[in-house]
Amino acid sequence: MFEVTATTPEATMALGQQLAPWLQPRDVILLDGDLGAGKTTFTKGLAAGLGIKRNVKSPTFTIIREYQGGRIPLYHMDVYRLEEGGGDELGLDEYFNGDGVNVIEWSTFIADELPADYLRVVFKRDDDAGENQRTLQFEPVGEHFNQLVQHLEDAQA
Repeated sequence: MFEVTATTPEATMALGQQLAPWLQPRDVILLDGDLGAGKTTFTKGLAAGLGIKRNVKSPTFTIIREYQGGRIPLYHMDVYRLEEGGGDELGLDEYFNGDGVNVIEWSTFIADELPADYLRVVFKRDDDAGENQRTLQFEPVGEHFNQLVQHLEDAQA
């Protein structure tokens, strides 16, 4: 596990941008944390790092937003509304085995649908240190994601 503190939204975006060059098709990135913790801000950085020019918005009401035009596509999912189930009806396997990077907010609601390897990023607000300060914990599962986190850690040194 690797942990880093971001003191501004721009720093959160920069972390996503720094991770993007090492992402490959079929990568799954899980973003977990409270509302307003920076998950979509981080995803905006990933999109910028992939060369996607479109404005990234939270997919809360659409569940899945697809972004093309970068090095590889970005599939941004917010599965909060699947708290009662229904993830199996979205065709998640097609995304997970497809041509893009999969970013999933609130992944605990589809835990049974997730592939064996992924990168979980846990966002924690530190309101005592300022309203914009976040601690991001990068928790890799699988060798590929261990390498990604090592690259990110090296970039922070």
